[in-house]
Amino acid sequence: MAKRHNSYIPLNEAMKEFIDENKLRKGLDKVDARKAWEDIMGAGVNSYTSRVELKNEVLFVSLTSSVLREELSLGKRKIIAMLNEALGQKLIKRLVLR
Repeated sequence: MAKRHNSYIPLNEAMKEFIDENKLRKGLDKVDARKAWEDIMGAGVNSYTSRVELKNEVLFVSLTSSVLREELSLGKRKIIAMLNEALGQKLIKRLVLR
């Protein structure tokens, strides 16, 4: 960690520096994407969601209902936009429903 000459560093800056230096960003993005899916899709969809995984800007979502998978596939662009808005960055480029 780089030494600072001043004694005060804002906590958010210190956390960002720690995350960057320890290469934790990808792992945190995966957790954030999973949380955003849960928050946006709500309890109904989450009860049919068995797995949410972010890999290389692609969000893979495993669903236990083929009917729900078809319904959600019609609104993929909107879902991606809502998730990226919740994440505060364009983290997800594609959504794959399985």
